[in-house]
Amino acid sequence: MNSQVEIHTEQAVPVNTGGADVVLACRGLRKSYRQGNRELEVLRGVELEVKRGEKLAIVGASGSGKSTLLNLLGGLDTPSSGEVWVADQNLSELDANQRGWLRNRSLGFVYQFHHLLGEFSALENVAMPLLIGKQAVSRAREEATEMLRAVGLGERLTHKPSQLSGGERQRVAIARALVTRPACVLMDEPTGNLDRATAKEIHKLMERLNGEMGISFVIVTHDPDLAAALDRCLHLIDGKLEHAGENRV
Repeated sequence: MNSQVEIHTEQAVPVNTGGADVVLACRGLRKSYRQGNRELEVLRGVELEVKRGEKLAIVGASGSGKSTLLNLLGGLDTPSSGEVWVADQNLSELDANQRGWLRNRSLGFVYQFHHLLGEFSALENVAMPLLIGKQAVSRAREEATEMLRAVGLGERLTHKPSQLSGGERQRVAIARALVTRPACVLMDEPTGNLDRATAKEIHKLMERLNGEMGISFVIVTHDPDLAAALDRCLHLIDGKLEHAGENRV
């Protein structure tokens, strides 16, 4: 990888690693926390590459560091050592404003709890990343409307989160994550707060949007059905990722 500090403002550019179409990668990623007189090492040299359009599951025991890894990959936390590359950019070489801009353009985030803004409508919640990225209001509303229709909520544009079901709120969160057409969406237990039937609907939705848009998904999950439906599954054990096999070709 070649160092490149200038931020791209066009569609997300893949990391070029040996000719592979890689959109997100980390090298030698380590993270430690100080607990009193003791240092707790959570991640111990994690290596990962995510290709364009790939759907990847990360599984592991509670407290194994899965959410920590996701936060580092998303530039929401800084590693103790190692590098994270997003859209051909080394995050360690960027300042806070540049990292924020890169996250807005190249990454989407979905969590177990939707984290929608309760005082805003579904349309306004989904348009928010575009407005933060300096998109014109009229264009942001058009793109947010299109994305909400894509997730089956075209009739819920003006509804606030309190007027939506749990599954609908999570669909809004997914639409918000996808509206900037990022290279990769990072998901932390996206169906963990849903009943089984609704979770299956969300699984199908993610599968369809991945096929239609070619966006990569990295999903931390305890759901064996979701993990089995993805292209690849990695286990986080003792601070390192271990290959769990290809789920399908």
